Amino acid sequence: MLLAWAPWVPTLVGLGYAFGGIFSQKATGICAVAGGVAESLILWGLVSMIACQVVAMIWLVRSISRGHLMRSVVSVASVCASAVFLLLMGVFIWLAWFHPRL
Repeated sequence: MLLAWAPWVPTLVGLGYAFGGIFSQKATGICAVAGGVAESLILWGLVSMIACQVVAMIWLVRSISRGHLMRSVVSVASVCASAVFLLLMGVFIWLAWFHPRL
């Protein structure tokens, strides 16, 4: 149930910031809303990708067993793929926020 409702929290916060910016600057049109919504969705997308990979790695490590060799091999390969993905995401985030002019 938590996973079903979790996307609504940052979406509503992002919409609140977007509409707050519109009212404070007296902007009109859909373009005024698009910037705030896009910013919140990008942040939510990055957080959810990282969280999903971490949860997947935990579940995959827990599924490793001696009695099921093929399942264990697939689990280990999937954990390694998730680790590489997290490494690439870390490099991307580091380059995007700490070295924006590269």
